[in-house]
Amino acid sequence: MTRYALITGASSGIGLAMAEALARRGRSLILVARQRDLLESIAIELNQRFGVEVLFRGCDLGEPLRLSGFLLELEEGERQIDLLVNCAGIGTCGPFLAQDWGQEQDLIELNILALTRLCHALGNTMAVQGGGQILNVASVAAFKPGPWMSSYHASKAYVLHFSEGLREELKKTGVKISVLCPGPTRTEFFRHAHLEVGKLERSKRMMSPEEVALHTVRALAKNRAVIIPGWRNKLLAFTPRLGPRWLTRKISGAINKTYCPR
Repeated sequence: MTRYALITGASSGIGLAMAEALARRGRSLILVARQRDLLESIAIELNQRFGVEVLFRGCDLGEPLRLSGFLLELEEGERQIDLLVNCAGIGTCGPFLAQDWGQEQDLIELNILALTRLCHALGNTMAVQGGGQILNVASVAAFKPGPWMSSYHASKAYVLHFSEGLREELKKTGVKISVLCPGPTRTEFFRHAHLEVGKLERSKRMMSPEEVALHTVRALAKNRAVIIPGWRNKLLAFTPRLGPRWLTRKISGAINKTYCPR
């Protein structure tokens, strides 16, 4: 029976780069994102380039009813998924009280609730199958509070701690859990979150999605628990442990504030 890797947020950025990296290794794919037309063209291209089966489903995972429908389709289908890559996510920036609540709710629904629900549904299926692997995408932002991006940092901290806890819980089931914590990556995230990154976008501090994906698939093969691509990003994840919490908050807030619209 063919086994599939299911990738959310697969229409761009790290999700798309992961799809290409896995297809290059002969993996059959199920791609999920909101933009169905874009997914269709991506599926055709990956099939032609690598000769693998690529299925796709247009779905806004942040909408609970649509997510329920998608999970029901998976449950009733006969396709065996042995790798879940939870890459879909969004961010907001600026003072929390000034944010549109609808956007904050969308962030929580997608970054936290949808990811958790997919882990629950497919984790149960994998446990019954006798094994599988789940990769949840967090961020180096998970290692510190982030004033002016408070909800985003908090959502990624949830993903990091949830994934590490789940890894211990599921060890005896054969289901492996990893969490990816990339640093600044050259994707559409900054534009969608209305961040003004300026020269940072062209600097060596920012990795490409392809670099992140290559590092990640290699780490997944080794069943790494926490995957942090690049030495600069490892430093970003480690340094908050060295100082007092009040100082970490101050520095993180000062950095975030420079990238938020004035």
